[in-house]
Amino acid sequence: MKIVIADDHAIVRSGFSMILNFQDDIEVIGAAADGREAYILVAKFRPDILIMDLSMPPGESGLVATGKIKEDYPDTKILILTMHDDDEYLFHVLKNGASGYVLKSAPDEELLLAIRTIYEGGTYIHPKMATSLVREFIKQDKSAGTEDLFELLSKRELEILPLIAKGYGNKEIAEKLFISVKTVEAHKAKIMEKLNLKSRPELVEYALRKKMLDF
Repeated sequence: MKIVIADDHAIVRSGFSMILNFQDDIEVIGAAADGREAYILVAKFRPDILIMDLSMPPGESGLVATGKIKEDYPDTKILILTMHDDDEYLFHVLKNGASGYVLKSAPDEELLLAIRTIYEGGTYIHPKMATSLVREFIKQDKSAGTEDLFELLSKRELEILPLIAKGYGNKEIAEKLFISVKTVEAHKAKIMEKLNLKSRPELVEYALRKKMLDF
């Protein structure tokens, strides 16, 4: 199995590379510090599996990159490796094309099991999170078909929304747009209110669906 690892911490990339390269059937062929670099490496090497962290500030997030990579390189399977024990993150990464979701706190054996499971065409989710996944799916299904409120956003909100989705903090957005941090916070609250969004993963998914994110 040819594998690429994407994580913003060099020590994490090195650690997982050592664990995986010790296996007879696994070879790490590349490492990336954010979603943009992960996309480039997948395009170059076409690995069997991409192991990707969700949050890689200030670079491109793993959630954003997952949707783009699966659209352009569907043969590469994506395993999300993250600190976030969060039902909504799990639901959204699977919707965006990931084949598995493993917590960084999991033992090495679970990571290897997840890799081999998705390589063989399966999906790996930690058993404790399976119930949460079903519950979130039901909630999302009930809300399907709601009105698209995109046209309610102001020009400034349309500028800020993709920056939030890409993982930029309030201060970074304020510096990019030459506005105050308080103004960014106010616009962010308005965006969430107008679009009926409750969390950052929902906002990222909305931005992806509207093709507001690019590389």
